[in-house]
Amino acid sequence: MSKKNTRITISGNIPRPGQKQPAIVRITQPKRFNIDTADFMTAVRAAENVDYSQRTKLYDLYTDILLDTHLSSVIEKRKNAVLCSSIEFQRKGKPDDAINEQILSPWFYRCVSDILDARFWGFSLLQFYKNNEWIDYDLVPRKHVEPVRKLILTQQTDLLGTSWEEFADLLFIGRSTDLGLLAKAAPWVIYKRNTTADWAQFSEVFGMPIQEYIYDTDDEDARIRALNDANSIGSLATFIHGKDTELQLREAGNKTGSADVYERLVERCNSEISKLILGNTLTTESSEKGTQALGTVHKKVEENVAKADREYVLNVLNYDMTDIFSHMGINTAGGKFCFPEKKDVDPDTEMSVLTQLHTTFSL
Repeated sequence: MSKKNTRITISGNIPRPGQKQPAIVRITQPKRFNIDTADFMTAVRAAENVDYSQRTKLYDLYTDILLDTHLSSVIEKRKNAVLCSSIEFQRKGKPDDAINEQILSPWFYRCVSDILDARFWGFSLLQFYKNNEWIDYDLVPRKHVEPVRKLILTQQTDLLGTSWEEFADLLFIGRSTDLGLLAKAAPWVIYKRNTTADWAQFSEVFGMPIQEYIYDTDDEDARIRALNDANSIGSLATFIHGKDTELQLREAGNKTGSADVYERLVERCNSEISKLILGNTLTTESSEKGTQALGTVHKKVEENVAKADREYVLNVLNYDMTDIFSHMGINTAGGKFCFPEKKDVDPDTEMSVLTQLHTTFSL
């Protein structure tokens, strides 16, 4: 099948500025908030449907949970371990300046980030093109991709679409049935969000005093004065009642202990998210049982995760993208992308060596 050189154009219902052809993909804003575990399970079942997989609800949910500060920070920490490492193209062990000039440009940084995102979302689908002398690409919105049947969907709820085999210079990263690490993180974010809401309500009820106004039951003027006083004094909870009624708050026996339950659950959710994304907890959170030796072990686990991510990126660049680079006019034959190894020298060791050289050779 001959492939079209057509770009997969993206817009909403209104064409974007400068857009000359109809949009192949018409995006819709994500639905956010008010999610619970039932919503999560419904979204997973729809995504795992054998005949007609639908990932719209699942990816809306992913977009929502990424507003969680802990989840987003540990994901950024994991990605930055790769993004802050220099990538180089070498032939016979020497850097190739022409290709390295391309990979120092902004598109390459974005590309590595989207390659890593395939681990969290399940896949990334990129379409490459030339922008003058530079390479560039578009990330096809994941809600509009059906990876099992290799379809591009115009509307996110469509069951049928255009085969992506018709388009040139597409790169699929990931596995067609993989739902990504965010599927495992989602329940913990949902538990934490709902627990935090309950915790905030608990703090509001038991952490602030209640204003009480009592008036004679048959005195309407006194009731009105009480209402006026309550409205002018602030935002504290207010109970206005006649002398023949009363308010009783059935408090928990140990309010401090009850508050600790919420805090422990939130901490547990955060620690599970850290273990999922980073492989450890001590590099992001303090612990009463934390020791330097244990912290070193956790740090080593995190470094192994980063090493696996770097290998993942290199496999995409050195194997999956070979045809893309060739079509973009970049010859990568006989060379390879790599992360140049940096030698970490302990300052004390370096000083000791320099001192010995000076003493021995009077340098």
